[in-house]
Amino acid sequence: MGPKLVVVGACGRMGRRIVALAAESKHFEIIGAIDKVDHPDLGKDVGVVAGIEKLNVPLSASWPKGAQVAIDFSMPEAAEETIKVCAAHGISLVMGTTGLTSIQHEALKAAGQKIPIVYGTNMSVGMNVLFNLVGKAAAMLGADYDIEIVEEHHRFKKDAPSGSALTLAQNICKATSRPYPDSLVHGRSGKEALRQKGEIGMHAIRAGDITGVHSVIYSTLGETITLNHTAHSRDTLVRGALRAAEWIHGKPATLYSMADVLGIK
Repeated sequence: MGPKLVVVGACGRMGRRIVALAAESKHFEIIGAIDKVDHPDLGKDVGVVAGIEKLNVPLSASWPKGAQVAIDFSMPEAAEETIKVCAAHGISLVMGTTGLTSIQHEALKAAGQKIPIVYGTNMSVGMNVLFNLVGKAAAMLGADYDIEIVEEHHRFKKDAPSGSALTLAQNICKATSRPYPDSLVHGRSGKEALRQKGEIGMHAIRAGDITGVHSVIYSTLGETITLNHTAHSRDTLVRGALRAAEWIHGKPATLYSMADVLGIK
């Protein structure tokens, strides 16, 4: 049996799949499943809640003793407590919650001096390859190519644009010496909405049950190149998070990225 795992946000859409696939993998010992104190399923077996066999782990609002690794795909308002508990008890952390505030990002960095943390706005392997490619493509194509980012997610997603879309924009800005976030234009409207040279258009679509689609469009007079990633299900994100949780166990304290986990340079 692998490291002792706690899943934070265990009854969320991502949390339930993390529980199910972690149990299926046999690479973890699930010892804790955490959700908010007023969740109606508190006390129920988290395996049953996740739609698999009983795991003899009740959904709880408090942390168990002995945890070695935590995976958090909850809500931004829960992130600070997760970071605080993990840092205090030496628990390695995989943080996949998006929409974090600047204060929460600083808390992650500070905790990274005490414990190993993998933070990523998207844990899928393919998406992290896209993160790596978009800046290189922008630099190779040059300033004459307009860049637009379009992201699509389900109707229930709260934050916009997605954390992954912002990471794409950050990587493009870094590779092309554009100021971030000043280069971003979030949607366009009005009679004077002409595209300005150097800006990056950012567009968020919320509809139905779309798992996640990210497209980066590079276009100039005469041609267009589009780099696209489509997630077929949340399981691709979950498998990446579980891969990160296995990788981080026993690593030195610092703040890592999925690129570190995957060995992407």
